[in-house]
Amino acid sequence: MATSKLQALWNHPAGPKTIHFWAPTFKWGISIANIADFQKPPETLSYPQQIVITGTGLVWSRYSTVITPKNWNLFSVSLGMAVTGIYQLTRKIKHDYSSESNPIVAKE
Repeated sequence: MATSKLQALWNHPAGPKTIHFWAPTFKWGISIANIADFQKPPETLSYPQQIVITGTGLVWSRYSTVITPKNWNLFSVSLGMAVTGIYQLTRKIKHDYSSESNPIVAKE
């Protein structure tokens, strides 16, 4: 049973014998780098970079579901990119526009 599933994966049109498997697999590096940036202070984040990461993730996750054959590896990495991009944008917006970032000094 397990061998038949592995054989089906191996022979899939978007399987490991094709670029349709390896390109999204290496694209995980972008999502992993974005996750590593969760520790960075929000003021060092870039709006253009995070907007592109989010937009790319959303566009390609949609595309991966309408092509034939469906590429679930591309879908998962693109969704991961969109989620990490949205999280980073949220951090940056909260930092730049929240009242806590500009504290009022209390008079004694």
